[in-house]
Amino acid sequence: MITRIRGELAEIKDGVALVHIEALTYELLIPAADISSLLSQVGNKVEFFTLHYFEGQSQGSSFTPRLIGFANDRDRAFFELFTTVKGIGNRKALRALIRPFSETATAISNRDANFLVSLPEIGKRSAETIIAQLNGKVDSFVGELASTIELDMPPYCEDAIAMLIQLGETKQDAKRLIQLAINSIDNIKSADQLVQTSFQLKGKL
Repeated sequence: MITRIRGELAEIKDGVALVHIEALTYELLIPAADISSLLSQVGNKVEFFTLHYFEGQSQGSSFTPRLIGFANDRDRAFFELFTTVKGIGNRKALRALIRPFSETATAISNRDANFLVSLPEIGKRSAETIIAQLNGKVDSFVGELASTIELDMPPYCEDAIAMLIQLGETKQDAKRLIQLAINSIDNIKSADQLVQTSFQLKGKL
């Protein structure tokens, strides 16, 4: 069982991360929520907490080994819990979880079906099933953000975040875009530059 992988992040494409470890390259499926932050880490050393499973073909006669990579063991644990819901398999969960896992856990805890329906591939019936099966089981995941977005930010970053929120971004998305801009460009010196760069990078995601 492979539970953790550490190596160079070589590429992010179509929901897949390629990680170089000496002479080997591992392919990891990644949650949609992590794609934007991982794009800024290409070429760097990264560590994934992994879930190893076998994916069956349509006829059920053969199985392909797969790895899913998570930022930390808490995210992995939430994903494993989320996929216990009837009708939510690994692939569907990877596509559906476009928001930070803590936000999804909070929505489940608050019985916020509208939030869940806003996720890809989650309809009204699926949202009701998720709440029915997981409410009361997700408390340990509520309010735990895996991101370090608020660390080491220059003072003008708060102004840039406020500007993005005024332009229609959620607070969490604004923080992620600003962090992505900081990681991608070295000579940004103002809130206006940060906002402009954030929107340029967002268009490439």
